[in-house]
Amino acid sequence: MLGRLPGLSGSRQGDVGERMLNAVATQSLRQLFSQAGGLEVEIRCSPPSKLLQGTIDSFKMHGHDLVIRREFYTAEMTFETDTVAIDMGALLAGKIRLKQPTQAIAHVVLTEEAINRAFEAELVKPRLSNLENPELTALSGGEPVTFRDVNVTLLPQQRVVVAAVTDLPNRDNVPLCLQATLEVQKRRRLTFTNAEADVASMPESVRPLSKLLSNALLEVLNGMVDLDRFDLDGITLRLNRLETQGQNLVFSGYAQVEHFPGMM
Repeated sequence: MLGRLPGLSGSRQGDVGERMLNAVATQSLRQLFSQAGGLEVEIRCSPPSKLLQGTIDSFKMHGHDLVIRREFYTAEMTFETDTVAIDMGALLAGKIRLKQPTQAIAHVVLTEEAINRAFEAELVKPRLSNLENPELTALSGGEPVTFRDVNVTLLPQQRVVVAAVTDLPNRDNVPLCLQATLEVQKRRRLTFTNAEADVASMPESVRPLSKLLSNALLEVLNGMVDLDRFDLDGITLRLNRLETQGQNLVFSGYAQVEHFPGMM
């Protein structure tokens, strides 16, 4: 154990343990991301010798320019825990093992550009393609419908504009547009509420069809964004609130940390 390292005082041993924990935690957390522009880990433990008993006051991770599953881009992500108990034996073996699950305050920032890029991800496109929802096939003569060129524009006060295009058997490039408010539902789902089809700038001949298709797109989107589909290894994210800030979408909530990535 660290308590038996020769020639080091308890405080010094705590410093060594803190650096070791920092290095192991950084290496472990990098496994969550396909890419990381920057990843910082901060361990707070006062006095440092407290670490010898396997207790730290708080653990904080801050990352920027992160990529999850090779396709989902995150501008910023921060987790910060309260007191955490860890297995010191595992730390000496180069692993971090929690003695019990812990919660962390979570802060996530997505850019408008990253949100729109996500609609082209291989995990997302199938959920917008070849749809056979009755409300869609009723407009397409029974043929599957695909939404493409989906684009989200962030507005103040959690409002968004969603635009897209679709093709029907008798008409190509039908434009769709709606405005809605983004809300958090049950801490894990994003929903588009208070929605209105925005067809004022479209030719009159396409407005009724566009309005119907825009409402159908809304139903599809409301069934898509479930955070459980994007859980990180050992970390479950839950949201309390969201806010649009310029071209950023900012989430705050908490993360349930069951284990460190790759440390089962």
